[in-house]
Amino acid sequence: MTVPLSILDLSPISEGADAATALRNTVDLAQHAEQWGYKRYWVAEHHFVSVASAQPAVLIGQIASATSTIRVGAAAVQLGQTTAIAVVETFGTLDAFHPGRIDLGIGRSGQRRSEAINEATPKPEPSTEWRDVDGVVVPPPFDISALMRDPRLRAKMSVLQQPEAVAPDFADQVGDILAMINGSYSIGTVDAHATPGEGTALMPWVFGSSKGQSAQVAGARGLPFVASYHITPATALDAVDAYRAAFRPSAALAEPYVVVSADVVVADDTETARHLASSYGHWVYSIRAGGGAVPYPDPRTVEPLTDDQLAIVKDRTATQFVGDAEEVADRLESLRRVTGANELVVTSVTHDHDDRLRSHELLAKRWGL
Repeated sequence: MTVPLSILDLSPISEGADAATALRNTVDLAQHAEQWGYKRYWVAEHHFVSVASAQPAVLIGQIASATSTIRVGAAAVQLGQTTAIAVVETFGTLDAFHPGRIDLGIGRSGQRRSEAINEATPKPEPSTEWRDVDGVVVPPPFDISALMRDPRLRAKMSVLQQPEAVAPDFADQVGDILAMINGSYSIGTVDAHATPGEGTALMPWVFGSSKGQSAQVAGARGLPFVASYHITPATALDAVDAYRAAFRPSAALAEPYVVVSADVVVADDTETARHLASSYGHWVYSIRAGGGAVPYPDPRTVEPLTDDQLAIVKDRTATQFVGDAEEVADRLESLRRVTGANELVVTSVTHDHDDRLRSHELLAKRWGL
């Protein structure tokens, strides 16, 4: 195919397994991904759910040490729950051990959730229109207002920051990170130098889900942008357009660089792939209605979702790319064509680790890595 392919991993914990197993599986998949020709291996940051990627920097160090050439990074550090100096020093340390292989992915996820929880202004009714954009399904937006009011989510969010802490504006944090890396950072009239971190080749990759601040900041700063079609398929295409419209050349990039994510399950035949993916909706439902992801369900034992449950997850199940390698590659190519992506990143979750390995292996061969 025409663009590089990378992997985004959540280190999912399967039903009947544990976090230690999930982390070992992540390192194993990364080693195979390097052999199969994937360009990058990114790990997500999630808390209080049944995935093991809670501390991406620690996991990145383990993966980079177990591999030799593949780039390894975060998808993405939640800036609303940390500080610019912690990010730069942490990833500067990783870069010192693995120079030229570390990707610094950043997002405003922690800030966005806090804003949504505290937002009192009524929102307009979400669109119910489903669209097909040249072969790419664009569902109506999922209304997250009920999720954000869930007392279970509020309780978990309350311990991700110090009491009364207020995260700096996302644009300011990105500016501070860039200044710390290039050596121009100061606190008032006092020069301050991040060690390690300053002078490295680290470049922030901004992750975003809509045409809001993340896309605007990435474009204005001339940074690469990652649009999360696999999480927010309703708004990912708009995010890419907003990023390109806001883009200004920088020392890092002369032109926009877009990465788009997709959730995939590939198997030797379509029927098998659909079976492996049949518990994906249950997993998404546990996130949206149960206060956090449960261990990934076994498709051999789950009961079918009810019509009401299916309606809550339809935007995600309808935009998951499931099938044999030919089918999935064709749909990924449509996504690439519609978004003009410079690179695609795929995430694949199955109950059994061997099935996840096979999914990535089949796709790599079909993509021509």
